[in-house]
Formats: sequence, structure tokens, C-alpha cells
Amino acid sequence: MPTTTSVSVDGQLISSRSPLTGWPAVVSVMLGIFAIVTTEILPIGLLTSIGTSFTVSDGMAGLMMTMPGFLAAIAAPLVTTATARFDRRLMLCVFMLLLALANFLAAAAPDYWLVLASRVMVGITIGGFWSIGAGLAERLVPPASVGRATAVIFSAVPLGSVLGVPMGTLIGDLAGWRTAFALMGVLAVGVLVMLLLFVPPLPPVQATRLSVLGGMLRSSGTRFALLLTFLVVLAHFGAYTYVTPFLEQVTHAGDGLVTAFLLLYGAAGILGNFLGGAWVARYPRTVFGLAAGLIAAATLLLPTLGRWEAGAVLLLVVWGVAYGAVPVASQTWFAKSAPHAPEAASVLFTASFQATISLGALVGGAVLDRTSPSAVMLLGGCTAALMVLAVGIRFAEPLPGPDCKGRP
Repeated sequence: MPTTTSVSVDGQLISSRSPLTGWPAVVSVMLGIFAIVTTEILPIGLLTSIGTSFTVSDGMAGLMMTMPGFLAAIAAPLVTTATARFDRRLMLCVFMLLLALANFLAAAAPDYWLVLASRVMVGITIGGFWSIGAGLAERLVPPASVGRATAVIFSAVPLGSVLGVPMGTLIGDLAGWRTAFALMGVLAVGVLVMLLLFVPPLPPVQATRLSVLGGMLRSSGTRFALLLTFLVVLAHFGAYTYVTPFLEQVTHAGDGLVTAFLLLYGAAGILGNFLGGAWVARYPRTVFGLAAGLIAAATLLLPTLGRWEAGAVLLLVVWGVAYGAVPVASQTWFAKSAPHAPEAASVLFTASFQATISLGALVGGAVLDRTSPSAVMLLGGCTAALMVLAVGIRFAEPLPGPDCKGRP
């Protein structure tokens, strides 16, 4: 049975229901993050068709990826701290409604600037929903199930990342890119209904303040997590944002074949997610370093082997397996660096991940407009190789987290 407890927030005792509502609530939060991540990266597979519709270059169309990430990086700490006294269920519902409106706006937009406006709304949603939702597992299930519930919630990140692009590309090929955004809006509405039905009222029990985030940045473990995340996400999204132009211009694959390739990439990513999740708790350095090494190998070889369809699909499968393990590995590093402040760790994870997605898309777009898709792949490969080097240098050092006396 649910119980009622008193908790302290800023020195004041408030009544907080401790609902052991179980897995429907957890799945609702997971699907919310899945809808957000899928919406965020949906333009990757639709980049060329959207750019053609509004007569903009592929690099300019890449702003659809740049804007949400930068807005999310800003919104993650600001929105989380500004809404610290509001019921967390209420905020999740508000953000999901905003996501639905953003998708419907993009689907109906007559001008490209309205598409970009919708992406601003997506960015605010990412920063707020992800930061709040990622730390709710302990309030939704019994203590013994918190670990599994957290894993389920975070599984939405790689699943959305690896499935969003092929799903969007397939729908875009069959019914047009506007239909893909409209369907994502419908999914967001469905998740909103689930949140209202299954997630109980969740009064705030631990306010996350900017001072807490600042204190975490003084930890060497947190700073190293930021470095690793920056390098591998910059490498991935700097290249993967423009994988469709590469497949069209270098591999000379048609629309149907591009969709098939990206679906195989997505399937490989799911495999990578499960493999990474199974091993990252015990071997975080190895999992993170191996993922970056495989991304480096795939992107560096694509300009050569990717000229042939067989070579391109093989390297995309390797790339998919590697990236599937990246979000869970990154989140594990942040969690180990701040075990005493899980929501604050989620905020930093969200902000760093999203800011780097934007920077990667921006840099990749600039390189693409001035050079070629092959140059974009090479740049991504070199950046991933730097991340492997960083992991190797620190391989002999202890993991981030509390020392032997329990200090962070």
C-alpha cells in the first residue's frame, strides 16, 4: 500500500506520498523520454527532403539538430532549478504537452523558420523532462527494484537514438516528412495520457540548486565524465547527422536502400544498448573506450569502404552497435561521480549530452557545406579517436566516485 511521509524541502516539512505504483509509471516516464529523443533526432533521416521542401542547404537544415540541443543544455539546469518547488508529475505533463505542440507545428509549418521555432520548443522539453524524469525511479517502485527501473527509464535514450532516424526515414519515404512529425505529435499525446493515468502526484523532495551543480563541477570525476561525453557525442553527431547525404552522394544509395541501411543501424544499436548495459557497471572504461574506438573505425573507413553498398552497411552496423552503448556508459560515469545527488547528475548528463549534440551538428554542417560528406566522416573519426586516447591515458586511475573515506 502507498504510504505518506514527511520530507524536508528547504527546511520545511511537507507531506510526500511515497507511491509504490510499479512499472506502469516507470514505463510512462520511459516512453516520454523515448518520444523526446526520437523527436530530437527525427530530422537526421529527413534532412534532405526537408531541405528540399524549403530550398535550404543540408548544412542549413542541420540547424534543426543544432537548436534543440543548445536550448536543452540551457534548459536542463535552469528549468530544473526554477521548477524545484512544483509537483514533478505536473511538470512532466506540461513538457509532454509542449512536445506534442512542437511536433504538430513542424508538421504544419509553411516556412522553415516555423520549423526552427518548433525545435526551440523541443529543446526546452528535452532539458526539463529528461532532467526531472531520469531521477524518479526511486519514487515509483520499491527500493529493491530501483536499479532495474532506472535502467528501463534510461533505455529510452539509446532506443530513441537508434530507432528514431530509421523510423522517421521510413515514414518519410512512405508518407512524407510532415506525416512523421504529425505521428510523433500523436505519440506525445498518448504519453501525456499515460502520465496522467499512471504517475501519481510527486511533490518535490530534494531541490536541485545551481550551487549543487557548481560543486559537482569541482569533482575531477565529473570533469572527466564531461570530457568523455563531449568527445564521443561530438564525434557521433558531427558525422551521423549527415549520414543520409553521405549515403546518397558517396554510396549512391536510393531512398529505399538508405531506409534499409538505417533500419539495420537501428537494430545494431539496440544490440549495443543491451551489451553495453550488461557490462558497463563492471567495466565502464572498457565499454566506453571500446564504443568510441568502434565509432572511430567505422567513420574513418566509411569514405573508402562506404563507396560500396556492402561496405557501407557493414560499417553502419558496427557504428550502431558502438553508439548503442554510449548513453548508458556516459550516464554511468556521471552517476559514479555524484552518487549523493542523482538528479543533479542527471542534469549535468542531459546538459552536456545535448550541448554536444548541437555542437556536433553545427560543426558537421559547416564542414559539409564547405567540403564533402566524406570529410565529415573523417572529422568524426578523428574526434572519436581522441576520446579513446583520453580513456587510455586514465585507464590506470581509479573510477570516479567516493574515496575510501566516503567523500565524493
